[in-house]
Amino acid sequence: MKPPHPDPLARARLLTSPSLGPAVVRGLERITGRPAVPPHTGEPDGPFVYVGDTLPETLRTPRLLWFHSVNAGTDALLAAGRWPEGALLTRTVGRMGERIAQYTLAWVLAECQSVPEHTAQHSRSEWRRLPSELAAGRTAVVYGTGRIGSAVAGLLRACSVRTVGVGRSPRAVPAGFDRVVLAGSEEETSALAAARWVVSALPLTGATEHFFGTVRFTAMRGATFVNVGRGATVDMAALETALHDGQVRRAVLDVLPDEPAGPADRAWRLPRTVITSHSAGITADDDVVADFAACWEAVAEGRTPALAVDTARGY
Repeated sequence: MKPPHPDPLARARLLTSPSLGPAVVRGLERITGRPAVPPHTGEPDGPFVYVGDTLPETLRTPRLLWFHSVNAGTDALLAAGRWPEGALLTRTVGRMGERIAQYTLAWVLAECQSVPEHTAQHSRSEWRRLPSELAAGRTAVVYGTGRIGSAVAGLLRACSVRTVGVGRSPRAVPAGFDRVVLAGSEEETSALAAARWVVSALPLTGATEHFFGTVRFTAMRGATFVNVGRGATVDMAALETALHDGQVRRAVLDVLPDEPAGPADRAWRLPRTVITSHSAGITADDDVVADFAACWEAVAEGRTPALAVDTARGY
């Protein structure tokens, strides 16, 4: 996607969502050198840049030059309506990869040290030694080899975990991975069979909805499944079956297909599963300002920002 031309950008108004905090708004004003104004109910009368969490229908107009999302995922944004032709879409990643990598490693090590079992014993005032397991030498299969997946793989690899990435097209092996295999290949099936942990950092697109279903869960041989990507990439009925049958040892789900999950949601009753309410990589105000600044610099120089989203592909 091409960046906006410098001329209309120079005279574009800066519109900000009411959901943004004062510190973020001040940072955006400092970067752009213009005052931020809240969106009005009608269509803006000139070119504008909008920063927020959602894009109202009234702002999906040809006058929109650029929308910067304060979130990393853009699937809900693109699914909400027609995307204005030619409008740039960028997203906020910030230190999310680092946060999600630490989240993943925390659950990996907690499992190796029997933390859930020790916690349960403590609640029963029970003293009993429990075995531990070394993470080193085990295999983690990570789906998604972009910024977040690479950060997860890199931190796991620092603990001597073998890291196999799964991608949709041939590419050079990104940092953090020992190797990368293609989705749908025999190598992927073999990697799943050898995996101790399977981590999903996939975005939600038409190609990834229910990506994790019966076929992939059946290929696992007692791996723990960690989802830090998008909830709808998982067929929850297939996951439930795999947990009951033992193909999946445990599940750690930071995301669900329907959020927030109500008390009656079946996900709460999955065996050997922990749900963490979409909190693995919460975006900080500093992340929004820093990533918008990097995008603004690129656009001002006529370059496509590294955080630009291909609206046709959805990521």
